[in-house]
Amino acid sequence: MRTRLLEALARVNRRHSWSHNDAYAPFVLYHAWRGRRAGAVTALDIGCGTGGLLRRLARVLPEVTGIEPDPGTAKKAAASTRDLSNVTVVQSAFPTSEHARFDVVSMVAVLHHLPLHQGIRAAQEVVAPGGRLIIVGCHRDEPRSGWWLELVSVLLNQLIGLVLHPRRASELPENMTAPVAAPADSYTEIRADVHASLPGVKVRRGLFWTYTAVWLAPPS
Repeated sequence: MRTRLLEALARVNRRHSWSHNDAYAPFVLYHAWRGRRAGAVTALDIGCGTGGLLRRLARVLPEVTGIEPDPGTAKKAAASTRDLSNVTVVQSAFPTSEHARFDVVSMVAVLHHLPLHQGIRAAQEVVAPGGRLIIVGCHRDEPRSGWWLELVSVLLNQLIGLVLHPRRASELPENMTAPVAAPADSYTEIRADVHASLPGVKVRRGLFWTYTAVWLAPPS
């Protein structure tokens, strides 16, 4: 019964899709603004997708860089931001501290594409001293520990999709065409690893199988 219900809801979601990533953009921008008020100049969006968040970050910080490993998606990001002189898009795999460090580093729906521990460490290494790391991540379904969140998320997901896109869509919106992957780690596993890797990090579980984490790097 549960499987049939979820399959039916998934069909509705495909017809009335909306971006969870876009829904978390205000969260990322809020922390980017806090960084700017503290003197931040540079920002890096890891796995920038088609560039939607880059455009918003460009209003907050003087220098914004997007890294996107998928060539086709990187081209879309570059095209969508070519009118912004303070945005650079690089088609590349995950950056390392050998290249540069940034005052604000964001990762939205990216960490589950990577080995968890290595991904956290690699992101930590490109944060400048005194900078901040902003993560919006996805976790796999964990019904025993968060069944009520799963239920609310499933129902709200359909309702929001119908409200935002009442007409049935034949294809995904442009901002949802980046490659996707199913999360392998549970929220419990992610939370433990994030806390072990990033001292002082603030982690919160959210709706729609997501979580947020904000870490402030120690000053030099």
